[in-house]
Amino acid sequence: MMNTTGIKAFRPILLIFIITNALFLSARPMFNKWNIDTDVMIIGNLVLFLATVVSFYLYTRSMHTKNAHAIIRTMYGSIMSKMIICLIAAFIYISVAGKSVNKGGIFGCMFLYLLYSFIEVAILMKLSKQNKHV
Repeated sequence: MMNTTGIKAFRPILLIFIITNALFLSARPMFNKWNIDTDVMIIGNLVLFLATVVSFYLYTRSMHTKNAHAIIRTMYGSIMSKMIICLIAAFIYISVAGKSVNKGGIFGCMFLYLLYSFIEVAILMKLSKQNKHV
């Protein structure tokens, strides 16, 4: 389980998740005008949030070890797990949707992936500076 510092540090990611879902729900007509399926964006946001939770948990768990190699292995593992989760979700969506894939939704989810990754890295860098073992 994450310690209280890790839980407090995770709040911005949770806030991004809540704000983006509220935006997708409240601005549905605007997104439809831009040919972006908000259902794809909401499901993609959920998948990205869950992938970020897994990635964040793996990395914060590794911060308690003194072995630098273990930290690097876990960091790469968390990045790979997030990427694999997102690739599987994209493959499932593309397989199910067939020719009616919403390209705007895919590009929107790619933007969300970058947003979550940027916020996660910024938080983890801040946490690693506070950690005495790293």
